[in-house]
Amino acid sequence: MIEIRFHGMGGQGAVMGALALAEAAFSEGKYAQKIPVYGGMRRGGDVTVFLRLDDKPIRRTSGIYEPDALVVLDPTLLNVAEVRKGLKQRGTAILNVNNNPEEVDLGVPLSKIATVDATGISAEVFGPRAIPITNTIMLGAVSRATGWVKLESLRGPILHMFPGRMGEVNFEACTRGYNEVRVWECSK
Repeated sequence: MIEIRFHGMGGQGAVMGALALAEAAFSEGKYAQKIPVYGGMRRGGDVTVFLRLDDKPIRRTSGIYEPDALVVLDPTLLNVAEVRKGLKQRGTAILNVNNNPEEVDLGVPLSKIATVDATGISAEVFGPRAIPITNTIMLGAVSRATGWVKLESLRGPILHMFPGRMGEVNFEACTRGYNEVRVWECSK
């Protein structure tokens, strides 16, 4: 079982992004479970989503406190200790930062670090916003960095969530995340 913890800010699409990843995994014959955790519904508030992927049914329903992977949708959250807390040694981090992955230190030896400038891509694709939409961009980065789901498997869930032209624009953003992510296989 792969346990993933998404961290974002309200309005960035962490919940929808985790749902799209779960649906893509399901379309590939895998099992998935998504548990969102957030306070009052407000833009800009902290959002955490627990996501489990497996080849067999998932019975565990608790939060994820020692994730195999972190997906961080907002670069300011990397300074929050709770975001990094519990990440397993030899785990994976997929981060919305403009740094090279070799420059990132989360305080634990990892097997893989992936970085993508999802905020910059969001500004180009969706226009400048106070809270950039980074979820679909990060989904592309997750697909490329981990191979947990194929890029094409994300197309259906994204088009379902965002019908019409907005779906095509979001899948374009996803594809940009896939193509522009930088992945470092750590030798630590």
